This record gives sequence, C-alpha cells and structure tokens, in this order.
Amino acid sequence: MKFRSILSVFAVALCTLASYPAKAQDLLKQIESKKIIRIAVPTDYPPFGFAGSDMKPRGIDVEMAELIAKKMNVKLELVPVTGPNRVPYLQSGRADLTISSLGKTPERAKVIDYSIAYSPFYEAVYGKTDTKASNFEDLANRTIAVTRGSMQDIQLAQKAPKAVIKRFEDNNATLSAFLSGQTEMFATGTAIAGAVMQKNPNVKMELKVILANAPCYVGIPKGNPELVAKVNDIIRAAKKDGTLDAIIQKWLGTPAGDLPEN
Repeated sequence: MKFRSILSVFAVALCTLASYPAKAQDLLKQIESKKIIRIAVPTDYPPFGFAGSDMKPRGIDVEMAELIAKKMNVKLELVPVTGPNRVPYLQSGRADLTISSLGKTPERAKVIDYSIAYSPFYEAVYGKTDTKASNFEDLANRTIAVTRGSMQDIQLAQKAPKAVIKRFEDNNATLSAFLSGQTEMFATGTAIAGAVMQKNPNVKMELKVILANAPCYVGIPKGNPELVAKVNDIIRAAKKDGTLDAIIQKWLGTPAGDLPEN
C-alpha cells in the first residue's frame, strides 16, 4: 500500500509539472519542433488589429505576425487579446509572442522581454495630401483641430504655439471638424488616424508633423534570448528589404521611419 501511495504521489507530481508552461529557454525549440507559433494580437484596435468586413483579422500587428510565422516556416495561430491581458497571456504560456501595439515601459520590462521596434506609434498632426506642412514652423497660422486636454493638445500648444488650435470636447467632434473642412488639419494618435484613413478612403490624408513617438515592440516571455534574436533578425531583414515600410505605409499612411533598436 505504501508503495502504491508513493507511486500515486509521484504520478500526481508529474501531471502537475506537465501543466506548467514550458521552460522559457526551450520556447524557440518548441516552436520549431511543433511547427506552430501562437501570437497574441488585438482584435478591436484598428489599424493594428481588427476584424475586417469579411470578419478576417487585419492590421499592422496581424501582418507582422504573419511575416514572423512565414520567416520561421511555421504555422501561425492567432490568439485574440485585449490591452489588459496581452502581457498576462505571455506570462501564463498562452501565447509565444504578443504583437499588440505594445509600448516599452520599465514595469513591463521586469516581466517580459522585447524585440527591437517594429512600428512607430505617433502622436501627430495629420492633413490632406495637398496641404503643405512638414515642420512646426509650417503650422503657424494654420487651423488644427484637437481634442481638449489630450496629449496632442498639450504637445501642440508647446511645440506649435503660433498654430490656430481649435479645441473640441471629444475625438468624434475633432475628426468631424477636419472632415467637414472646419480646420485644415487635426492632431491625434496613430491608431485613430489609421482608423480614419480606413473609413474615409476618398479623403486623401497623410501624417504632416510628428509631435511624439512611442514605438511598438514584440513582447517575448522572459529568458528567451534565442527567440528574441530570431524575431529581431526578421524585423531587421524586413526593414532592409522594404517590407516593413510597405506594411506601415499601408496602414498608417507614412513610412516606418527610424525605429529604435533598444
């Protein structure tokens, strides 16, 4: 009986160990062995990740996930996430990577690792393609719509004090002001601008002046230097051959620019 009890305890222990996420340092080998990579992406945050009219996932993050899977020669399994759970999914082993417009912060760096940047995330001034403006001096005496009290409002007031800033109470009113011709340009974040471009393809607009940039990085479980290096190699190659620029231009209306590697 004692022997059977010992065997039972041993069996339970093995099952318990098997239920834990795999050791971090084995993750790249597991991906290559299983020929599957699970990548967490947003589904409600255009233009980074969202469902198209055909209900298929689209966006910058989705295309980056597809590119990484293709270059690693493995099958892609997309894992839908939201802002609050994109990091916990990595920590719990429910995803191998997260590509979800993830910014780098000291707090996150304590629990996950990062790739080099793959996409800009701008706070910027946007306008129609025939509007001439490329620097803060060009914004002098130009009418610009902005949401009152937003980061763009603060940055615009500081960096373009000679601009004619028209403040509105919410993002919808800000966008309406620009689209209806009340203002020449509008200031907003990357995600909102990209969504406006997708919904209004007949309005030819582009990024004019960058107010701030907080790039996006691929999130990787802690302790995976080989996987980090692999993802970085793929991003660098995409930067070099123009693939990354094409993806960013498609969704944000601007080239990827000089993305940081730290």
